[in-house]
Amino acid sequence: MRWKKRALALMLVLACLLPRRESVPAGGRATVEIGETPPTVAITFDDGPKASTTARLLDELALREVPATFFLVGREIADNEELVRRMAREGHQIGVHSYAHIRLTGLSRSDFDADVGRERAQLSSLLGEGEFWLRPPYGWADSTVQARAGAPIVMWSVDTEDWKYRDAGHIAGAVLGQVQDGDIILFHDIYDSSVDGAIQVVDALLARGYCFATVEQLLALKGIRAENGTVYRSARPEGIFKTWDFQ
Repeated sequence: MRWKKRALALMLVLACLLPRRESVPAGGRATVEIGETPPTVAITFDDGPKASTTARLLDELALREVPATFFLVGREIADNEELVRRMAREGHQIGVHSYAHIRLTGLSRSDFDADVGRERAQLSSLLGEGEFWLRPPYGWADSTVQARAGAPIVMWSVDTEDWKYRDAGHIAGAVLGQVQDGDIILFHDIYDSSVDGAIQVVDALLARGYCFATVEQLLALKGIRAENGTVYRSARPEGIFKTWDFQ
């Protein structure tokens, strides 16, 4: 039956790639026409890689040909290097979530560079040179973190709180009840329930006509030029912060 699931997923992805526009004739049903691009979101995963859950997630994403963005914890990479290489091979975006999953605010410059710089060097050694965008652990950042980031800073506009609610249905419902075009959705790929919930979300949104992109692709698709130190909570104007003037 796996080939049938793959065929269905591919059909949904191909349909998603066609630009569309809804039109509603007087007294008639809404129809879909070629025109505007479909709604697109980025799904992101923190705190991995973890051998069992991340590998299964990658399998499911590959089945559906859906790209994601992974913000990795450096200390977890050493035992999972092949998983990280696989992420890169399969077109996922890879970012920094600090080496030791520590709060980056309040660090001295040398301590900041020792942690974030250590993971960037680790990823460069494994994958080759790259920007490796930053997601600060716990979403804690300030103007100093912005100045030191050396890359765009990625937050989120939809928080599944999957670390708290270890229930796939609850996690999926939290997303599907509020998701919008341009959202950046936060998951953690270290829990089985999160993987299950994420795949439920992917399948439901594909069926609704959504597309998926990495964060970098999403911003580019929306005409946003990503800049170092700028905070991106979504790919909508209200989700972009050049200075740390929000809570």
